[in-house]
Amino acid sequence: MNIKRISVADVELIAYSLAKEFWEFDETIPNFSSRFPHALESCLAVPFQRFSYKTFYRGLTGKSAILFYLMVKNHPFQNGNKRIAMTTLFVFLHRNKKWLRVGERELYEFAKWVAESNPRLMNETVKAIEKFIRSYII
Repeated sequence: MNIKRISVADVELIAYSLAKEFWEFDETIPNFSSRFPHALESCLAVPFQRFSYKTFYRGLTGKSAILFYLMVKNHPFQNGNKRIAMTTLFVFLHRNKKWLRVGERELYEFAKWVAESNPRLMNETVKAIEKFIRSYII
């Protein structure tokens, strides 16, 4: 399966815009240009890293899981990282002809759990994200 990437422009034009429009709540999401330099680019590149012709993150769920984890934990934005991570996950899955059938509140609570997870347990958390995605992917 040829997994399609998403770009910074995709995040800005689709994911960020959707998060800002639908999930601002009581906390505003700052202007896209105020994001931290290179953090978003790194989050989007890591799922596709390879070493000696082997990929670190296998398949769509593996790549989706690490993308979601990094978008939440690496804070590429000043605020709204969980909300933008959620919409970025949907954009990435949609780009690859998949979707998650999960309630908005459940996904947000899961994103909060990821945000509060111990960074030393990154591998375990990413595995839990993979399991979550596999449970809801359509």
